Amino acid sequence: MAITKFKTGTFKTLLKDTDITSLAVRNDSVQIETYNNVKDTFAIEWKSNFEYTLLKVNPKNALDSTPFYVKITGFKENSYTFIAHYKGSNFKQKGEAIKIK
Repeated sequence: MAITKFKTGTFKTLLKDTDITSLAVRNDSVQIETYNNVKDTFAIEWKSNFEYTLLKVNPKNALDSTPFYVKITGFKENSYTFIAHYKGSNFKQKGEAIKIK
């Protein structure tokens, strides 16, 4: 199974130990994410098959201007687990992205 199949598509993202979910539609260079009925557009840059960076296209504050690093830590047929953090932050988010399209 090729990990590259997660570079494009529609994903439901669930953050570990929370009820937080979002929906993301991704192509090779842009990810549009919907959370709580709010859409955000991110430029996506793949560093490798297992790491990518998201940067908000229209930042409204300093945090929005900070790169968000995502590392894929495991994968199955239609999903992958990840650890993510903002540049310069020690706080790590863990979660799972499920490819639904």
